[in-house]
Amino acid sequence: MTPQPNYRRTKLACYLGFVTQAISANFVPLLFLTFYRTWGISYADLALIPLTFFLTQLAVDYLSAKFVDRIGYRRSIIVAQVTSGAGLLMLSFVPDLCPHPFAGILVCVVIYAVGSGLIEVLCSPIIEACPFENKAGMMSLLHSFYCWGAAGTILLSTAFFTIFGTGQWRILACLWAIVPLYNVFNFATCPIEPIVAEGESMTIGQLLKAKLFWLFIVLMVCAGASELSMAQWASAFAESSLGISKTAGDLLGACGFAVFMGLSRVWYGRWGAKVNLHGFMIASGALCLCSYLLAALAAWPLMGLIGCMLCGFSVGIMWPGSISISSAALPRGGTALFALLALSGDLGGAAGPAIVGSVSHLMGESIQSGILAGIIFPVVLMLSVVLISRHHSPDEMEKRQ
Repeated sequence: MTPQPNYRRTKLACYLGFVTQAISANFVPLLFLTFYRTWGISYADLALIPLTFFLTQLAVDYLSAKFVDRIGYRRSIIVAQVTSGAGLLMLSFVPDLCPHPFAGILVCVVIYAVGSGLIEVLCSPIIEACPFENKAGMMSLLHSFYCWGAAGTILLSTAFFTIFGTGQWRILACLWAIVPLYNVFNFATCPIEPIVAEGESMTIGQLLKAKLFWLFIVLMVCAGASELSMAQWASAFAESSLGISKTAGDLLGACGFAVFMGLSRVWYGRWGAKVNLHGFMIASGALCLCSYLLAALAAWPLMGLIGCMLCGFSVGIMWPGSISISSAALPRGGTALFALLALSGDLGGAAGPAIVGSVSHLMGESIQSGILAGIIFPVVLMLSVVLISRHHSPDEMEKRQ
């Protein structure tokens, strides 16, 4: 009798994959002032670090649609863990060896951003292909580990620097690299099923010709923009507009946002099988709209912080829910679908904060005005879900769950 595959190991590997992505995205920004003081790297150059990270992810998202099916999911996800770990590990010594430390930092960022981009594209379809019940809930639970990873990276790094000092950041970079390098073993040994039978996946050209696919692209762009517009500006918003300290702004703004987003995803992961996903997405969009308005129009700091945290809770389902709705409507979408959805989400995640920043500048450096402009994203998201519901029956999603 053939033993049943242990898909719990697959879940663990994918969970740690999203934790790895959170480490990659959130660790180096904590060191910006350290880099400025140690090597004299200007703020303008420091701003290129997250830009390089996200541009690399965008490139990987696009290229994944072309090469992942050729080399296989297992090899690709192992490469993701190796490059993530290598980039973090190299960060501890490569900048010191380079004549220009900033160039060394960018090399490391590109390497671990390759891993982060692959993780974003691959972990969702790996979980989707497993024979789990309530797949939409499982997708939400998977994405909650990015939130816990982000909160853990901020909290544990802050504790480390408080105890040992920021001068020991190279040691911490090595410690964070252990997570993806350990996860190589998990992905090398866990069961991984094909998302679509060989030869049946839709091509990029076929996807681009499907009218419904473009609604999914808009949905993902708005999901990414709704989430990242508040997440990227939460700390600065809390400090400048609400008049609280930077430490409090980081913990209550950025970290609070991540925690509430994680709680939302865990809630849907456990009890979402009884909830219609389309309806929940529309309700989340409405709550997101209210939270943006509350934060932007807050008369007291407490109201603004409540708005940030409510926003985290409201956007929790948007990214994983958009993936679940899209994959249910286009079951033959395969790797190309997941890669293009990740690309769209990242585009929204890059464009949203940029729009908030630009509006803030035009309105006299008023971050609250920029946040107010962000209400366009949940509004368009709700309209997109309504249009998708007319073409793709919510009953099909309930059967999938």
